Amino acid sequence: MKILVTGFDPFGGETKNPALEVVKKLPDGIEGASIIKLEIPTVFGKSAGVMKEAIRKENPNYVLSIGQAGGRYRLTPERVAINLDDARIPDNEGNQPIDMQIQPDGENAYFSQLPLKAMVKAMKEAGVPASISNSAGTFVCNHIMYQTLYLTHSEYPNVKAGFIHIPFLPEQVTERPGTASMSLNDMVKGVIATIKAIIAYDGKEDLKTIGGETH
Repeated sequence: MKILVTGFDPFGGETKNPALEVVKKLPDGIEGASIIKLEIPTVFGKSAGVMKEAIRKENPNYVLSIGQAGGRYRLTPERVAINLDDARIPDNEGNQPIDMQIQPDGENAYFSQLPLKAMVKAMKEAGVPASISNSAGTFVCNHIMYQTLYLTHSEYPNVKAGFIHIPFLPEQVTERPGTASMSLNDMVKGVIATIKAIIAYDGKEDLKTIGGETH
């Protein structure tokens, strides 16, 4: 089994992106699966091109994309990606699409193809705070999740994909009083647990446990 794991480069004036730092720390193999690591640019459109080329080249069984969600205090696998770019800030090349459709012939939304509830359970059992998120935002994180799922539905039906958001690193919040963060070691531990769950649930249905929210 091959699992492609991607992390964005730093954006928004940051010198680090915890997503990329986590990807760098992952082992080359987990539970017999090969882990392919990829840095992708925080750029609308270009990120999708890099992803498509990696899927074509590596032919993975799964794609797990990782992105920073500053302010969250848990690791949050995303349930759904929407067909919309609406950027609050410019990307790393100055692009700032507003209310733009990502794929004219794509669905309004695509749901994650990963076992989200099993992933959350595995992370909690590893001692890492985790929960399902029902919004990946409208920046490049949602963009790459949508674009990857568009590819798995339209061109690569044997690949399954999904996305997980992670918090700031502690050094990113020294000037942000009251903002949540998580150590790199804990985030790496959580992502490894998530990958183990993906492997364990290959070909199986996800857990049927409560994972919803009231708002």
